[in-house]
Amino acid sequence: MIAIKNLSFAYPQQPLLFKDLNLSLKKGHIYGLLGKNGAGKSTLLKNMIGLVFPSKGNCLFNGTNVSNRPVSVLEDIYFIAEDLFVPSLTPVQFIANTASFYPKFSKSDFYHYLKALDVNMDAMLDKQSYGQQKKAMIAFGLATNTSLLIMDEPTNGLDIPSKVQFRKLIASVLTDDRCIVISTHQVRDLDSLIDTLLVLHECEIVVNQSLDEVAEQLLFGTYPDTDGMPVLYEEESIRGKNAILRNTTGKYSKVDMELLFNAIISGNPSLLATLKASTNEQRI
Repeated sequence: MIAIKNLSFAYPQQPLLFKDLNLSLKKGHIYGLLGKNGAGKSTLLKNMIGLVFPSKGNCLFNGTNVSNRPVSVLEDIYFIAEDLFVPSLTPVQFIANTASFYPKFSKSDFYHYLKALDVNMDAMLDKQSYGQQKKAMIAFGLATNTSLLIMDEPTNGLDIPSKVQFRKLIASVLTDDRCIVISTHQVRDLDSLIDTLLVLHECEIVVNQSLDEVAEQLLFGTYPDTDGMPVLYEEESIRGKNAILRNTTGKYSKVDMELLFNAIISGNPSLLATLKASTNEQRI
């Protein structure tokens, strides 16, 4: 699906955001992309779809270089940016002008998603709140039925009921032929939705693993005391210590992505070494 090879990128007169970055994304997965502010998440997404161009390396979509922006690529990719621009049109008028660019677009799907997200199909998009605009664009993106759907901070501006519906809809549209990439700071919004975690940190992808693989290596829990336990990282909470341990017993625990992300950006060498070791084992 997506193959990024030795990609380096920097904006003019700015330091490198990426240096020799490699990444492979496959069909049938929902990827969650995490990173600190300024780490380059949005820029990485734009490289994936040919909106910006690397200074070195390339990004391939089904073997085709996206930088060339051929129609065969553009009609099978949809990108929902964090910062939206919506025209002075109703959703119905919008699809009349735009849907033809996407051969697999489904009008019935679009209306279904608008209803599920509580969007008025007859209201002018530019007169709506940011949250309503975001939901309309999410509905359109899902209805394109493109093989690759990329969303940058899609839950920003959504209220709690809308976030619940968003998660349900995303889970419902994933197929074996579709790849979904979601970048967010709202880690809890991806809970129970993504199956593979990507972490962008200090110019490279430091984690690219399924949550099941992470759970095989690490144990997550809250403990009154962690003395004598194989702790890799911990944070104080009102209930005790939220901790990440080496999983030496084969016990399963739900991955706490927020805690894991905090551990990674803290520069915890033992935790990163554990994850990299498991990644290397899978490649052998």
